[in-house]
Amino acid sequence: MYTRHAETRCQQRGIKPEVIDAILAYGRRKRRFGADVYFMDGKARSRAMAELGRSYAKVCDRLNTYLVISDDGQMITAGKRLGRLKF
Repeated sequence: MYTRHAETRCQQRGIKPEVIDAILAYGRRKRRFGADVYFMDGKARSRAMAELGRSYAKVCDRLNTYLVISDDGQMITAGKRLGRLKF
């Protein structure tokens, strides 16, 4: 479930639903400012590559993305990672 803000950001930034699904399924989760931030690190990428096989190639170049998910399961926002996330 996306908030209106998240839908707008995904459209503006070209973040496809299959990328969001891959990050939520295989990504790492960190708690930050009362919400969960999902992102892909090296181990998550390796796990996704092993399990997705050929379909990993479709999303591998777009996985530099982070998602912010609220406690009720709604995606608040999404963005491209241009550098290291600071936790």
